[in-house]
Amino acid sequence: MDNHKVSEIQISYFPTIIDTVISDSKSSYRIALSYWNLNTIEIFEEVKVIFLNNALKVIGFYNLSKGGISSTVVDVRLLLSIALKSVATHIILVHNHPSTHLKPSKADMDITQKLKTACDFLDIKLLDHLIINKESYFSFADEGLF
Repeated sequence: MDNHKVSEIQISYFPTIIDTVISDSKSSYRIALSYWNLNTIEIFEEVKVIFLNNALKVIGFYNLSKGGISSTVVDVRLLLSIALKSVATHIILVHNHPSTHLKPSKADMDITQKLKTACDFLDIKLLDHLIINKESYFSFADEGLF
């Protein structure tokens, strides 16, 4: 008799679709900023993800990580596991630079490419990667950096 036990995996999904359509980088920035604590945006770096359905309506907003003054972690596997569980077909990666400088670093460029490659494999569209501060944003999509 074999007494090996395997964990049961259970999946549940309770969507609450926000009736907001993301049409461009400006609308992405506005919705991201509305979920950001503006009192800490210039203190430490955070990464958040906007998940969207096929109609480009927001189905979720996830706080992926909080870091230090100059960096934080983007775990692509965790991010995509949440996208798959929420049945998201599009995602927008958003992070802040506490320095308020919007120019992407090499690490920003590298993680964007890594995430795009992983998304492409799973048929999830990475719509944009925004670097934000209180006043403005930098859009990888607008700058043709995909």
